[in-house]
Amino acid sequence: MKVVLIVIILQVSTLAMFGQELNYTNPVSDSVFAADPYVLFQNGIYYLYATNAGDGFKYWTSKNLVDWEDQGYAFQKTDSSWGQRSFWAPEVLAYRDKFYLIYSAYGETMFGGGLRLCLAVADRPEGPFIDLQAPLFDLGFSCIDGHLFVDTDDKPYLYYEMVGAVGEHWKEKGYLWGVIMGVELSGDLLRMQHEPILCMYVDQEWEGPKSMKARSTEGMTVMKHGGMYYMTYSANHYADPNYGVGYATCDRPLGLWVKSENNPILSQDLSIGVSGPGHNSIISSPDRKEWFMVYHTHANPEKPSGKRVLNIDRMIFHMDGTLSIDGPTRTPQPMPSGSPEKKK
Repeated sequence: MKVVLIVIILQVSTLAMFGQELNYTNPVSDSVFAADPYVLFQNGIYYLYATNAGDGFKYWTSKNLVDWEDQGYAFQKTDSSWGQRSFWAPEVLAYRDKFYLIYSAYGETMFGGGLRLCLAVADRPEGPFIDLQAPLFDLGFSCIDGHLFVDTDDKPYLYYEMVGAVGEHWKEKGYLWGVIMGVELSGDLLRMQHEPILCMYVDQEWEGPKSMKARSTEGMTVMKHGGMYYMTYSANHYADPNYGVGYATCDRPLGLWVKSENNPILSQDLSIGVSGPGHNSIISSPDRKEWFMVYHTHANPEKPSGKRVLNIDRMIFHMDGTLSIDGPTRTPQPMPSGSPEKKK
């Protein structure tokens, strides 16, 4: 027994000496205060983009999903940019040898000022991204939280949240609302192939169908796994502790999305300091053997606000086609499989 204990102690000491981290704990990287996180994996490096600056988007890089380094701006507005404020929810798609940044911002339109989606392009994931079409389209209503998905047949699709308000919501005499829409795009990503289709709206109890803050489904991510399409999404107001994550499935990108009866799959747990987990993206571990959900939580659970921190937890696809999250966690978790050793 003593020999076994000595061997274990030596192994742990050796790992510590070489700086290899066995575990991580949420929230990861104390210096990353970011909302609406989106992670892209390219050439062995993870790129994190998020809502984090009033004049564009900064980004971070990592080799293990845990330790992130601030790299400055990937996109920054100019005096001639269409969008001038409210730069929200950036996502980057690697597509046909280019990198496309979709984001929402506030600018002037023929219908007056409003939030619209914009599309920027770069040769590298680091940027600098330059507006390709801003706004991307204008149908006379505000929209945010754009998400690009390319199917296995190389057809691109755009999903977004159409948003509005009822009454004086800022006086708690009304509420914000949002529904998820989807549309097939042309190969250059610049044109709709048909009228947008309603994909999802608030109808489950946890989503707050009677809320006087927000009755919204938003922050969607679409992926295909085992022949099935999965859409994760968030609901409730972003500054509400009840903000969480659910998912729906479909047999095609723009069909009838059916929400899981197990929703929400990620929700608050104030007993461990987790408030408002949501607006996620999905990425695999460095060796592609595990799936992770990347999401934000409120930086101060006692005073939920727009200040949010970064979390990662394992996502599990079950044999029956259901989906679950091993979280939210605040205890040490095994590092993502295939993570390189940290340098001393």
